[in-house]
Amino acid sequence: MIRIVFTFLSLLLISCSSPKKEYSVQKFGDEFIPKSVKTFGQVMEKPSDFIGQSITLEGEIVDVCPMKGCWIEIKDFDSEKTLRVKVQDDVIIFPQNSKSKRAIVHGIFSKLEFSEEQAINWKVHLAEEKGIVLSKDEVVLVPSDLVEYRIKGIGAQIFTELN
Repeated sequence: MIRIVFTFLSLLLISCSSPKKEYSVQKFGDEFIPKSVKTFGQVMEKPSDFIGQSITLEGEIVDVCPMKGCWIEIKDFDSEKTLRVKVQDDVIIFPQNSKSKRAIVHGIFSKLEFSEEQAINWKVHLAEEKGIVLSKDEVVLVPSDLVEYRIKGIGAQIFTELN
């Protein structure tokens, strides 16, 4: 009797489970096998441990370079943390329709340190890429603007859910 109840419950659970989602995968840059994928928490808890290392990270694409597709910004699934993935211009071009898609990226983790002038110029440049005119006098800096952690992208896989 117990075996019959267990079998019935097992079949019920299997039949109630949602169908597995299917995805198409676009690959960019060098091929890589997404093993040892790090979480944002692992990397950003102590970023100095990862500088110069090859890492693989997964997240949601929240922004794409509007000029040349030479970078994407990915967001952690469990927090608001983001990282820029910068690739060599014209070697990898990320499509504009990549926003909101899941990505696994592979590259070298790095740290950029900016002077105040460099940080202001960087903010003006990012605004210009989006068609926003921003004068240097309008830029307000916060301490986090002086450091940027990023991945020098070698390869990426972008997943599109199939209907």
